[in-house]
Amino acid sequence: MKKIVQTDLAPQAIGPYSQAVKAKCAETLYVSGNIPLHPQTMETVGKTAAEQCKQVMENLGEVLKAGGASYTDVVKTTIYLTDMNDFAAVNEVYASYFRENPPARATVEVSRLPKDVQIEIDAIAVLT
Repeated sequence: MKKIVQTDLAPQAIGPYSQAVKAKCAETLYVSGNIPLHPQTMETVGKTAAEQCKQVMENLGEVLKAGGASYTDVVKTTIYLTDMNDFAAVNEVYASYFRENPPARATVEVSRLPKDVQIEIDAIAVLT
């Protein structure tokens, strides 16, 4: 089970993520970075970072499901963006998948991603 950790003695989250997540677990699922590829065609889906984020989150959801987990089991993600100006648009899409008790998260700008996509997300899920 996961518990959201929050304190007013540290800066509040500026997006859909928690300051920290405490998890007691029996199993941990480490999900590799996902990029916005269509699973059948292996072609990039979406022109904007927000459109690409939707495909990444759908791919992430399928990998979680295959590992016996769901979005609610995710305790940590890392978002890699090629342009931090896309932060707000990506947050909006990302938040729609983590409506309650979002995982801890880091977001970093990188110079380049595989297949020249604009976003990649990895995750850690805890199964209780």
